[in-house]
Amino acid sequence: MTTNTHLIRQRRFLPLFVTQLLGAFNDNLFKNAMLLFVVYSIYNSETQEARFSAIASGLFILPFFLLSALAGQLADMRDKARLIRIIKTCEVAIMLVGGTGLVMAWQHVSVGTVAIPLMLAALLAMGVHSAFFGPIKYAILPQHLHADEVLAGTGLVEAGTYLAILAGTILAGFIPVQWAALAVVLTALIGRVAAQSVPAAPPVHACLPIDYNVIRSSITLVRMTTRHPRVFLAICAISMFWTVGAVLFIQFPPLAKNVLCASKSVASLFLVIFSVGIAIGSVSINRLLDGKVSARYGPLAVMVMAGFIVAFDFVCRQWPLRGRGQLLDLLTFVHQPLAIPLLGTLLGIAVAGGMFVVPLYAFLTTVVDKAETSRTIAANNIVNSGAMVVGSLIAVGLSAMGVAIVHQLLLGAAMCSISAWLCWQLYQVELAHIGEIEHTF
Repeated sequence: MTTNTHLIRQRRFLPLFVTQLLGAFNDNLFKNAMLLFVVYSIYNSETQEARFSAIASGLFILPFFLLSALAGQLADMRDKARLIRIIKTCEVAIMLVGGTGLVMAWQHVSVGTVAIPLMLAALLAMGVHSAFFGPIKYAILPQHLHADEVLAGTGLVEAGTYLAILAGTILAGFIPVQWAALAVVLTALIGRVAAQSVPAAPPVHACLPIDYNVIRSSITLVRMTTRHPRVFLAICAISMFWTVGAVLFIQFPPLAKNVLCASKSVASLFLVIFSVGIAIGSVSINRLLDGKVSARYGPLAVMVMAGFIVAFDFVCRQWPLRGRGQLLDLLTFVHQPLAIPLLGTLLGIAVAGGMFVVPLYAFLTTVVDKAETSRTIAANNIVNSGAMVVGSLIAVGLSAMGVAIVHQLLLGAAMCSISAWLCWQLYQVELAHIGEIEHTF
């Protein structure tokens, strides 16, 4: 029996796994159902559609900047299982609001004045929900799992997250919006039931005062957490990975349309393959490391990822040109001679990426004192969010400068070399501090 199979049957892991999986699924089902319905059924202006997408993305990520520090403090100073139950109860209320907005938009009732504001308010609230749940989902693992199980547990959580994102994204594109409204509420209720079975995870040490000034606490949290080389390098490497990820995700739709001359279903296929690949890499790295948390394979994994990005770029360049009015549907696309190499290189990017990033997340929860893991993850979330914004701005800026999409892919490969260097530095520091625990606060 593998460690993964063993964990998935344990009450100390399964309820958390199911709760996290359902939360990620609900985030993406609601967000994509809202975006698709508004873009395709309400607005008929490219400017309005772009503005709405930008507002929606900004509202969802804003809470990670503002509230991660507070979330990390609460998670370290309170029972994590109790916080999970409070957060999941709030999700039910949030989805009732969001579902109401979806139904009103479907019925064309006060769309601009009530329905859309309700949906955007629910999306902002789900960002708050995710910001508070984020530090808990990884930080609780060292309290419930044995030392040689943390990597496997982290990999399962990461894999489950991506598969849930995948499922929510696909389902949002297939079911009518009124059924999506019902589904998000039911999913939130099931998640609340699952959360009830998460075992208690009380604070490891005495509780300290909580700083409710979100700006000051965020700056202090990042500064204090990253003063240790292992934590600092791990956060930097993860953040660089998400910068690359942001560039790739932004380029998928225009790449599919303008370079591959394919329909939006092909862009969705890219996201599906990317999510599946991350999940595969997240689980398989545990077998390579035999349950030991280490950055040993990180530099190699991210350079393999860079190689696959270059290969993906090469295949894109060889793709035969077609007329703009002859977009390939999904079935026609997969029968193209270069489709298999293209999808294979994309899968390779994702698998290598999963193998790179999962040990680093596990690293953040095992090299610091258990009383500080939530705040460490929160600091990582703050920096990661900033990195994703930077990646998005880089992609938008390059496009505005007229840089071809295929050239932007090569930028992602170049940034992987920075991640490899950071991870190599991390491995050297890891070897010098084997078994040591960092105390930050």
